[in-house]
Amino acid sequence: MNVSLTPSLEQYVRDCASTDDYNNASEVVREAIRLHKQREEHRQLKLERLREAIQVGIDDMENGNFADYSLDSFIDELDNKAKV
Repeated sequence: MNVSLTPSLEQYVRDCASTDDYNNASEVVREAIRLHKQREEHRQLKLERLREAIQVGIDDMENGNFADYSLDSFIDELDNKAKV
């Protein structure tokens, strides 16, 4: 597999490979891919949890488990509390 990099990314990989942390450019690229994969897996897990939470809310609404509020009544409540 061949990968094309911008000149600045290529220089960055070369700079990283020249440190004691990596033996060569391939190690730098493999580490970058591992980190990207890990980030994507984490993002997918967060997205799945968000979808589950949304579904809980939808289920609650469909089962009538919610309270109906209006902005006007909420402001009136705040005003009444402030007067006390």
